[in-house]
Amino acid sequence: MAGHSKWANIKRQKAVVDARRGSIFTQLSRAIIVAARNGIPDPAGNFQLRTAIDKAKAAGIPNDNIDRAIAKGAGTFSDNSILEEIRYEGYGPGGVAILIEALTDNRNRTAADLRVSFSKNGGNLGETGCVSWMFSQTGVCVVEGVIDEDKLLEASLEGNAQSYEIIAEETFEVFTEMANLEKLSQTLKAKSFKVTNIELRWLPGNQVELTDADQAKSLLKLIDTLEGLDDVQNVTANFDMADGLMELSMN
Repeated sequence: MAGHSKWANIKRQKAVVDARRGSIFTQLSRAIIVAARNGIPDPAGNFQLRTAIDKAKAAGIPNDNIDRAIAKGAGTFSDNSILEEIRYEGYGPGGVAILIEALTDNRNRTAADLRVSFSKNGGNLGETGCVSWMFSQTGVCVVEGVIDEDKLLEASLEGNAQSYEIIAEETFEVFTEMANLEKLSQTLKAKSFKVTNIELRWLPGNQVELTDADQAKSLLKLIDTLEGLDDVQNVTANFDMADGLMELSMN
């Protein structure tokens, strides 16, 4: 199983949502703003916006905050801030490639925060293009409560999925082409599967195997630090490590 998938699954299970609620609210609200700006401000006709709203509601963001974020994206409400979508790239401990997607109203502040995070945790922020060639973007549906894998396989094929993998007991990630993500999610839901997350994710073409405990601990601390920054939306890395080493490194 890919290291990032294991890391993402652990993050979903860790009880840190309340401690970082302010940061999570900021990240999800910004995702709504950008989705509304990139398409129509109506979730019924904007899959990206609908997905962002679903994630915000699942995190407990009040409807007033969601409506305000949609209005900001639509241009009917202004707080004089302009958000940019920027991708940053760098290397972590052990030569692990790291890709960061950010939404920011101050690129100088964001770059400075990222540079400090990398330098304090054994990595370095690189130039644009230094690692992105190692990754490709794909659509992912997380499906929970799967009792019959054969039925999931049948529904995935009907939804033109490319593959799937088990990430936890009764929990699967189903992969598809970016343009097919909406069709796949609708097909899975129509087949009564519980789709708990829908996203576009960067997947690495190759993995860096980490076996050193110190490097593993520094890398996971770096990723956790990056994910805790308000401007950061997603962090992807091309590492793999044994489950036992990952659990040990998180203690």
